[in-house]
Amino acid sequence: MEDRIASVRAQQIIDCKCRPAVEVEIRTESGAIGRGAAPTGTSVGMHEAFVLRDGNSASYKGLGVHKAVDKAVNVIGPALIGMNVFDQRAIDHRMIELDGTPDKHNLGGNTIYSTSIAAFRAAADARRIPLYKYIAGREIRTVPVPCFNVVNGGRYETLTQAFNEFLIVPYGTDSVDLAVEMAVAVFQQLAEVLTKHLGCKPQIASSYGYAAPSDDPEVILSLMQQAIDACGYTGRVAFALDCASSEMYDRDAGTYLLKGNHVSADELIAYAKGLTDKFDLVFVEDLLDENDWDGYSKATKELTRTIVLGDDLIVTNPALLKRAYETHAVDGFILKPNQVGTISEAIDAHRFASQHGMISVPSGRSGGVVDDVVMDFSVGLEVPFQKNGAPRSGERIEKLNFLMRANAASPGCRLFDIKPLLRF
Repeated sequence: MEDRIASVRAQQIIDCKCRPAVEVEIRTESGAIGRGAAPTGTSVGMHEAFVLRDGNSASYKGLGVHKAVDKAVNVIGPALIGMNVFDQRAIDHRMIELDGTPDKHNLGGNTIYSTSIAAFRAAADARRIPLYKYIAGREIRTVPVPCFNVVNGGRYETLTQAFNEFLIVPYGTDSVDLAVEMAVAVFQQLAEVLTKHLGCKPQIASSYGYAAPSDDPEVILSLMQQAIDACGYTGRVAFALDCASSEMYDRDAGTYLLKGNHVSADELIAYAKGLTDKFDLVFVEDLLDENDWDGYSKATKELTRTIVLGDDLIVTNPALLKRAYETHAVDGFILKPNQVGTISEAIDAHRFASQHGMISVPSGRSGGVVDDVVMDFSVGLEVPFQKNGAPRSGERIEKLNFLMRANAASPGCRLFDIKPLLRF
C-alpha cells in the first residue's frame, strides 16, 4: 500500500505551560492528514535529543521555535515530499541523515520528532483507523494501568523535597473506568488529608499535583496511604516514585540531597530499600544520577520489592537500553519518544525491552500537549502501565478520557492485570 506525502506545513503553538512548541502537519496525496507536536520535559536528561529554540529573549523569553518551523518547512519538507507515508522507518532515517548529528542538533529533536509524529498519524488517517490500532495491527485487548503523579517534589520556599514525583497506581480492578474513578477519589481525599496535616489548603505545584508538604518522603507516602485508606481502597491502590535524582546530585561531592542532608549513592539505595519494605511501591524511577551505571546495577540487586526503572539514564535510546540490559542496571525504562527524537527509534527501544524481559513505561511530559502521541503508544503497544500527571488540567484529563474511549471502542478490552509484575 502506498500513499505519498504531498505537503509539509509547520507553525508555532504553545504547550500546557505556555511554552512554544513546533507543530507539523503532513498531508498525503489521498488527502490524509497528520499533526504532531513535541512535548518538553521539566526534568530533562542530558543525553536527550536537542531542543531547537530561537534564543530571542524578546519573545517567549528565548523559547520561541520559529527556527524549528523554518527547518521543518524548508529543509525537512522538500526531502519528505513524495515519500510513502507508510514507510515510517525510511521517513525517520531520511531526517536523521539530513540532520547528521548524534543528538539531532542541526534540525532539532523537537522538529524531527514533530514531523515523525505527523507522518505516523497521517499513515493511520490514510487507513481510517485510530493510530493506536495502527500500532497494534489489530483490535487492542488491554489498556494500561494509569499511574498518577499526585504530589510534586522539588524546591519550595520553605523546604526541598528531593524526590520529584509521588504517584498512586490504582491496580485492584480490571476496569479502566473504575481505576480512573479510584485515582480521582484518592486525589480529592488527599486534599483533605493534606489540609489537616498542614493546617491550610495544599498548594498546587507546577505539575498540577499538590506541593510536597514535607522534605521527608516517608511522611508524604504515609499521608497518601491515609487518603487511600479513607477511600476504602487499601490493597487496591499502590505507590510509585520518580526520584529524578540527577536534579539533586552534587557532581563535585558525589552526594545526593535527601531530607536536608547529603548522602552517598549507597545510603540513598539503602533508604529507598527501607521505603520499599514499608510501602507497596510498583516502581522506583531515576533513583540515581543519570551517569551512575554502577549505582544502578547495585540498586537493581538491592531493591527486590519493586521494579527499578531508568528515565534520564536511558532517554529512550536503544543503545543505552542495550547497555542497561547488559549491566543489569534497570528492570525497565520510561518510554518518552521525544527524548530520542523519532517514532522508529522509540519503537526500537520498546521492542528491545520486550524481547529482553524489560518493561516499557510510556510517559507524558510536564510540558505536554492535548493530543500527546504517547497515549497511542501506551494503548497500541499494550503495555502494563503508563505514567500520567495528577487528574487535574485539560491535557492530563484528556489522557484519561483517551484510555476510557479506546477501551470502550475495543470489544473485550480490559485493564491490564499488573499483579503478576508486582514485587511486593
